[in-house]
Amino acid sequence: MFVYADNAATTKIDPEVLKVMLPFLKENFGNPSTFYSKGREVSLAIEHAREQVAQAIGAKPSEIYFTSCGTESDNWAIRGIASRYTEKRGKHIITTNIEHHAVLHTLKAMEKEGYEVTYLPVDREGFISPHQVEDAIRPDTLLITVMTANNEIGSVQPIVEIGKIARAHKVLFHTDAVQAVGHIPVNVEEMQVDLLSLSAHKFCAPKGIGALYIRKGVLPNNLLQGGGQERGKRPGTENTAAIVGMGAAIEKAVRTMEQNTAKISVLRDRLIAGIMNNIPYCIRNTPTHDMLPGTVNISVRYIEGESLLLLLDMNGICASSGSACASGSLDPSHVLLALGLPHETAHGSVRFSLNHENTIEQVDYIIQTMQSITTRLRDMSPLWENVSKESSFQEKEPVVL
Repeated sequence: MFVYADNAATTKIDPEVLKVMLPFLKENFGNPSTFYSKGREVSLAIEHAREQVAQAIGAKPSEIYFTSCGTESDNWAIRGIASRYTEKRGKHIITTNIEHHAVLHTLKAMEKEGYEVTYLPVDREGFISPHQVEDAIRPDTLLITVMTANNEIGSVQPIVEIGKIARAHKVLFHTDAVQAVGHIPVNVEEMQVDLLSLSAHKFCAPKGIGALYIRKGVLPNNLLQGGGQERGKRPGTENTAAIVGMGAAIEKAVRTMEQNTAKISVLRDRLIAGIMNNIPYCIRNTPTHDMLPGTVNISVRYIEGESLLLLLDMNGICASSGSACASGSLDPSHVLLALGLPHETAHGSVRFSLNHENTIEQVDYIIQTMQSITTRLRDMSPLWENVSKESSFQEKEPVVL
């Protein structure tokens, strides 16, 4: 059996989305910046997609700017605000210690340029509190950037409450919503965010296309220099087919969100319960509340995560050890370390991320395969020889479906 369970890394393009895209890869090939009819047709399609994206997140079309990906959107939001407003507002930025590397690495680079960053610690389930944010605000606070939903463990932050605090203190607020858009309700007005990043390949659209929401009146400097595309804010000839696909995909994702969430949440809970009840010495890293519908992150003690992933792959199961952007790294996940896990435990972690195409049969296959693989790997581990398999496992409360 083949099971794709790494949808937080990327999703398969929806056939309906691909169908909408194909004409813009063949006959509708015009440059949208041209004045002749072939170009105007393409320009109209881009504007329609802009309307679809805007409607999906409660924004105005004029507030949506297409980018190449979520990483570019994050960089533009943070660096654009910094270069525009530093002299007026200050050089202090507030974030969390579990942000995506697109945010963390950008901020680390900016620290070398003289910016001061407060990294708020999360609790054991991966949450910060609005009070932490408010207590961290200073007179020179330039920006707050807090992700909506975490890509590794699925925790959904209290963005609405944080947005109210940011607005009350007149501090600009950016959220990386790459994992959230298309999976949970997102409304920029309710969240009171000034900038929001999203990426199309997380909701069954192609890779290489993203967007940045910029609230009207907020004026980040350009990240790139060039032509006058995207109303002079983001130069470069538009990736028309991908933009059209993004529009179609986000519209469908919002339309089917309620029914998909109901199905995926059942699968998620079944997978967590199946692993926790049948494999001893496992640690649940996915929170018990305020979580994405399809994310499951579990640490399996006394094994190496790399070996686990390889054996899962040999059995036809695609999973991840954490962020796709860090999968080539031998370092343990910074997110899991932030939860308080020791290095050796974080190294033995696996993330499954489900979507509406997964089935109960696939989930049960993952559980069965995880059991056999864990037994095999632990039998080869010298650490496992010193562990009493019975005592700790019997003491644990079962996870109820």
